[in-house]
Amino acid sequence: MEYSIKSVKARQVLDSRGFPTVECDVTLESGVTATASVPSGASTGEYEAVELRDGSAPFGGKGVMKAVSNVNTLIAPTLLGKSVFNQQGLDELMMKLDDTENKSKIGANAMLSASLAVAKAAAKQLRIPLYRYLGGITSSRLPVPMMNILNGGAHASNNIDIQEFMIMPVGATCFSEGLRQCCEIYQALKDILKSLGKSVAVGDEGGFAPDLESDEQAIELILKAVKKAGYSQNDTKIALDAASSEWYGEGVYKLPKRGEIMSTDDLIKYFDRLCATYPIVSVEDPLSENDWQGWVKITETLGDRVQLVGDDLFVTNEKRLRQGIEMGAANSILIKVNQIGTLTETFNAIDRAHCNGYTTVISHRSGETEDTTIADIAVAVCSGQIKTGAPCRGERTAKYNRLLRIEEELALNAKYYFK
Repeated sequence: MEYSIKSVKARQVLDSRGFPTVECDVTLESGVTATASVPSGASTGEYEAVELRDGSAPFGGKGVMKAVSNVNTLIAPTLLGKSVFNQQGLDELMMKLDDTENKSKIGANAMLSASLAVAKAAAKQLRIPLYRYLGGITSSRLPVPMMNILNGGAHASNNIDIQEFMIMPVGATCFSEGLRQCCEIYQALKDILKSLGKSVAVGDEGGFAPDLESDEQAIELILKAVKKAGYSQNDTKIALDAASSEWYGEGVYKLPKRGEIMSTDDLIKYFDRLCATYPIVSVEDPLSENDWQGWVKITETLGDRVQLVGDDLFVTNEKRLRQGIEMGAANSILIKVNQIGTLTETFNAIDRAHCNGYTTVISHRSGETEDTTIADIAVAVCSGQIKTGAPCRGERTAKYNRLLRIEEELALNAKYYFK
């Protein structure tokens, strides 16, 4: 049959940080071939699925030839001859082949490369866009960018503890207008930093990474850039990613760059004060992945005013998300396909979130590739929000440019709104 899988072949390629990652080709009997590559995180959650690395000398142990071999010798024979249109069935075959809780046998990077390539091949076989194949005829909502324009934490070698300072163009009328707004603010921030004699070198995700007096100064400078670009705090909101699991140990939070120790209650009060002072609409990982009771408390404190996004807390894992829903922890989930390992499991987590009133934010990783699948996923599931970095570095702009093309395809059917 022309839609059955003829070959599955993986290779080692490079991500945006110069580390190896897995890329996979899936070819059908019809001759259609699709390719997918897998991202990699720097700030990773303890409960993420295993990203299989070689651990030997080449690339300082960061090579992925074991994962590549697992695709070519284990996954490929399992998928050959199967219908490309049975995404869930094929993903389940790979999960059964691995048969571990965290994909430690075959590797989430190996499985995801094949899972994404299968979906892309199916869409290509049908000659329809990937977002339409994944989401159907109702997929018409473009996401609001959650654009990282200033970096700290594990993403930058500066003195700022909060990992990401982002802008959200909530007042724009369409995606392309929102993207333009973000780009203009980004350039305005660059000019302001230059005028202050600050570095305009960028971090892993393209945001600027200067040394500043405090995290609050970072927010103040962004708001100055918003005004300089001709926008207001009604047009543009602030989102933060604290990545606070990086700070947590022995029941307290040790902010390494600030040199300060905070309790859970201290940190909740800190974010409460920030959100009361500045136009902050979203905070990601304000508390550790292991501080469940703290998450419940911060959700009770801030959840009716601010989007509280679980990244390390949930790691795109439906089981952990169910626990959060039952406890009343967070009100949003960050979606990273490589945290879980297959497209089916990713969509299960998204469905679970939406059915329980949680928002979803589709996200890149700090180590990215030119693959634009997450842009299509954002539209397919009508997420309404996407994190994919600053408007520089090709692996980031590739996703924004894909969304511009999708908006053009959808034309008058395209929708754009926050929450």
